[in-house]
Amino acid sequence: MNYTEAKSKFINTWGSLGTLWGINKAMAQIQSLLFISSEPLSMEEIMEELKISRGNTSMNLRQLIDWGIVSKEFKAGERKEYFTTEKDVQELARIIAKERSRRELQPTIKVLKEVSNITPDGTKETDEFIKQTKAMCELTETADSLLNKMANQQQNWITKSILKIFS
Repeated sequence: MNYTEAKSKFINTWGSLGTLWGINKAMAQIQSLLFISSEPLSMEEIMEELKISRGNTSMNLRQLIDWGIVSKEFKAGERKEYFTTEKDVQELARIIAKERSRRELQPTIKVLKEVSNITPDGTKETDEFIKQTKAMCELTETADSLLNKMANQQQNWITKSILKIFS
């Protein structure tokens, strides 16, 4: 396999994996392209490489910037904006973990706390509902706590966290 084939396979695989994590394919492909690029890329270069529209590219770049994993760079004498992503895999994973907690787990915990604190009315259905939603809330809080502990570690947080779990 040559470089071009390997690059295409990596970008497509990362795009498919992204959909399993709840982000769209184009967003994951843009991030993966920037991740393996030796230089920051312009929107036009991203569009050409991935064969996606300007609107799709622009919207997904904004989302990646909002997530904190893509940033704009300016080149002297250029009017175009260039984009780059975090290159340190550990830092990238840490940023994503924190953002997923903020966007997904924290709102879920809030709803679970709200629905599990309804007033009991003595029925089996209500008792079961309260019991199960409290259990789900506890599990979600534990997952969020674990994710935040791992995300707050410094370098090699994944390795350190996994070693702590198994030691």
